[in-house]
Amino acid sequence: MECRQCATPLDRPGDYCLVCQTENADTVVLELQRERATVTVLLDETAVGHRTVTTTPEPDQEQERSELRYFAGQIADDVRRKRPEEVYATGERDVLREVRAQLRYPFYRIGADDPVDHVIDRKGDPPLEVVEASVAEKLGGSHSTLIGGRSGRDVLEVVAGHPHVKKIIPGPIEAGGSSSRTGVRGKVTRADGTGNVRLLLRDGSSVQENRVVTTANNRELGERVRDDLNDALVEAGFAQ
Repeated sequence: MECRQCATPLDRPGDYCLVCQTENADTVVLELQRERATVTVLLDETAVGHRTVTTTPEPDQEQERSELRYFAGQIADDVRRKRPEEVYATGERDVLREVRAQLRYPFYRIGADDPVDHVIDRKGDPPLEVVEASVAEKLGGSHSTLIGGRSGRDVLEVVAGHPHVKKIIPGPIEAGGSSSRTGVRGKVTRADGTGNVRLLLRDGSSVQENRVVTTANNRELGERVRDDLNDALVEAGFAQ
């Protein structure tokens, strides 16, 4: 493939042209399995290239972690070569989480039988608004007390750090019945029709339900944000 602006040969289809500083791709779609990943590059509504990255998982758990990181790094490097506007991914959760941690592009999880066609079909949809605000600015409501004190606030910081979270409204703290001895834990529940979700915080036998206002405007987009938030809680060690 050649650069669409200056016709310089590109090492891989969709690579950003370093000669004339031109993007030759706007979107990357990742299909991630534990041993194999497919990187599809889109320009406008056309797939301009595919690349497959493979790995062999290590039997030793400690070595497997390094192998997974290296595998994800190869995938992330291919994405960075394109300098896309956004990245969509589906597949194995551990691989997806590791790849996302190594990228700094807008990154969206999708669930579809044919992810490439799914992304192409939705390319005309407006992107979700990104909210740049501090945790303090995103916190609101009359119930300022948070379950678990500092640990509870740490969980809210994870949620508030998501770019599509606009506001978190803490609710009252109630007795939840069964007790958990694992410290403060959080779980984001199913999105409502407007795309907003609920964050359940649990500390021992106490439960606090917090309303999370997102930039999603329907249930489908809200579910996408919910999945991302629960993944973030898993990564931070706060998942129920």
